[in-house]
Amino acid sequence: MQDHIGIPACFSSSEKLGDDASAVTRSGHSVYMSVYRAKIADQCRLITITWCKNLLLHGLSVSLEGPDGENQQTCKVELKPWYFWRKQGSKRFTVDGKAVDIFWDLKSAKFNGGTEPKSEYYVAVVCDEEVVLLLGDLKKDAYRKTGYRPALTDPTLVSKKEHIFGKKKFSTKAKFYERGRLHEIAIECRNRAGSISNGNSLNGVEPELEIRVDGHLVVHVKHLQWKFRGNESIHINKLRIEVYWDVHDWLFSPGLRHALFIFKPVLPSSTSLSPLSRSSSSSPPFSSLSSTPLSSQTSLGSVEGLSASGSSEFCLFLYAWKVE
Repeated sequence: MQDHIGIPACFSSSEKLGDDASAVTRSGHSVYMSVYRAKIADQCRLITITWCKNLLLHGLSVSLEGPDGENQQTCKVELKPWYFWRKQGSKRFTVDGKAVDIFWDLKSAKFNGGTEPKSEYYVAVVCDEEVVLLLGDLKKDAYRKTGYRPALTDPTLVSKKEHIFGKKKFSTKAKFYERGRLHEIAIECRNRAGSISNGNSLNGVEPELEIRVDGHLVVHVKHLQWKFRGNESIHINKLRIEVYWDVHDWLFSPGLRHALFIFKPVLPSSTSLSPLSRSSSSSPPFSSLSSTPLSSQTSLGSVEGLSASGSSEFCLFLYAWKVE
């Protein structure tokens, strides 16, 4: 799976993370990306908020989409312990002739061991005397600092991307939509002893995939060596979610590689469902739709291709790195 993850250099300018996928594992890097769509300079543009973490520091990167779909402007904040002044500040860009200001206050930010702060912070993007994007819980402080009102059009959360690490089990907490509650997601790749004579085993074992949400088994894929790409529909609190997986490189590529899991909420149906259930997807497996790996189809420009209109636009991407 050759995937250009596009991780910005959040840390030192001497570290060229760029599009090198292997860079995410250097020095214990942890990456959490959120992509929003907001109105900036009279156009709807993508804003990418990236939090990076390694043993020495936290890094924040705010990127604005340019007219050609590429990131035109990037603001980087390094939260090194000896750079106290960098924990609060602002930066101005010019986009299509209009000023765009980014304000941040991370002096008292509480990370609780995570990559993304949980409380006591704000990050604000301002254009045309409006706060077009505001993250964090210190909203009053943000409006007082910027001196501007909220935008008339709310920003839309397009996607979230997180990198998680493990040997056989991969765990994280995530929301399936912006105002939803946190769910515990656990992914495990099991190796069951297989019979070599049946021709279905891989090196004498038959790998299986299990995905659990809040402790409930929602996806169970047997004979993973033949079903390394696919999808299923699950339901969580009456919300239907399409789950896609691509674990090809876990099974067939040497070295440090990642699998990709996508959780795609869809519009709720009127059918009454149990709080947590699963069912086979009515659509064909993703691998039958295209021979291209999932990882190469999840750039910012193609997120919308996976998404429906309205509230079902959001996608959650989990990159699971298997550490031997």
